[in-house]
Amino acid sequence: MNTTPYDLTSSLASDRPRILLVDDELDSIRALSELLIQEGYRIRRVTNSVFALRSALTDPPDLVLLDVMMPEMDGYTLCQALRQSPETRHVPVIFMTALSDIADKAKAFSAGGADYVVKPFQTEEVLMRVKHQLTIALQQRQLLQKNQQLVQEIQQRQHVEANLKSLLENATEGIFRTSLDGQYLKANPAMAVIYGYASPSALLNQMPPVHQLYVDPKRWGELEVYVRYHQRITDAESEVYRQDGGRIWVSETIRLVNNEQGEPLYYEGTVKDVSDRRQAEVELRHQRDKAEQLLNIMLPYQIARTLKNHNYTIAEHYTKVTVLFADLVNFTEISAQLLPRELVGLLNRIFSSFDTLVGRYQLEKIKTIGDAYMVAGGLLDSSADHLYRMSYLALDMRDAIALIPSPTDTALQIRIGMHTGPVVAGVIGKKRLSYDLWGDTVNLASRMEATGQPGKIQVTEDVYQKLHHEFRFTPRGKVVVKGKGDVTTYWLEGKQA
Repeated sequence: MNTTPYDLTSSLASDRPRILLVDDELDSIRALSELLIQEGYRIRRVTNSVFALRSALTDPPDLVLLDVMMPEMDGYTLCQALRQSPETRHVPVIFMTALSDIADKAKAFSAGGADYVVKPFQTEEVLMRVKHQLTIALQQRQLLQKNQQLVQEIQQRQHVEANLKSLLENATEGIFRTSLDGQYLKANPAMAVIYGYASPSALLNQMPPVHQLYVDPKRWGELEVYVRYHQRITDAESEVYRQDGGRIWVSETIRLVNNEQGEPLYYEGTVKDVSDRRQAEVELRHQRDKAEQLLNIMLPYQIARTLKNHNYTIAEHYTKVTVLFADLVNFTEISAQLLPRELVGLLNRIFSSFDTLVGRYQLEKIKTIGDAYMVAGGLLDSSADHLYRMSYLALDMRDAIALIPSPTDTALQIRIGMHTGPVVAGVIGKKRLSYDLWGDTVNLASRMEATGQPGKIQVTEDVYQKLHHEFRFTPRGKVVVKGKGDVTTYWLEGKQA
């Protein structure tokens, strides 16, 4: 059933309102009908009250002209029936009757009539009263529609405000408003939780002005200058104090709100606690630094940096590289007499002292293999004195081993071998990266160590020819080297006086 008869798209708001004319006198209804049609109204004529009620309920008119004296159902009863139906409750009814007594008029108005015309009536009077009632009806319907729109808007606003309140109360981000001088005016529960207050009201009553919250006393001034100039700042991270004095990191979005004249009113914005993320970032940087340090320990610095910045196979050919091998003499016999912890501790002391010397002479430690130690020079620097530096390293390593006390009756000694020439260098492996050297130069340097003698530094003819003016050498003579045959070698004794 239609319960909203006041649709302004109906004929009432148009130029031809619809009028239901109810009268059992045919001459009267015909004359009145012709009059109203000439005035532009659309007329529906009914001579029976029962039919009139059914017609009005089925298709409500804009106005009813109703004769009081009707068969079956008089006009009063029909008017009351119209008033009881939602479809016709507000349709104005003008009574037409020859009854002019004041009691009859009162009865008509009591039944719900809007006006009363006494027969015989004047044409101008009928037209005036019809027009007047239609105007009132239109205004009432317009007013009702505006009221309905207003109620709907209020309901929508209340719904929006309820949703907004729910969002504010359940938001995980802190939401706030402050005065221009930094006093907090509004805050949601999340804001109170972030700063350690029991409730938003406790925050508003106890929280200091905004500029006192920042660990850096200048921070709020910086933010305020930016917001005043740009009207807004997004994701600004700062360290702030909580109520208990603890420190947290927050990310703030702050907006300056102005009035219609562009004058600042207050600040509002949101706050997120990003302490966990900041701590994770610190831990991540720490782990990254540790990984880089480990990589720099495992590999030469320039190689480690290349690996970090590029994802490709590292392999280079170098024409002039000096390679040194050192090996502990009789270490198998020594290790058999030591506990595992003692053995590792001894190797660590020896190789750590070698590492210090390698760093001092700016050479590259390549690797250790058991009790063997490998060093190279001339790989990643353009200086031509790597052979000189390697010679000084060899002499210092020979002397350093003598200063380390042996944990057994067997004295600690090393054999050292050196050669210089071209090599291929590169990084191999995926899980455990290794920077290594290959080539005849490496093999010959290794043979110099293997065929050497305890406490001696054996070098090739190439090394001797380049250094004999600066260092003292003792010829050893021919040495049989696997894959090379007889090779002339020398003992490096020390620096020239």
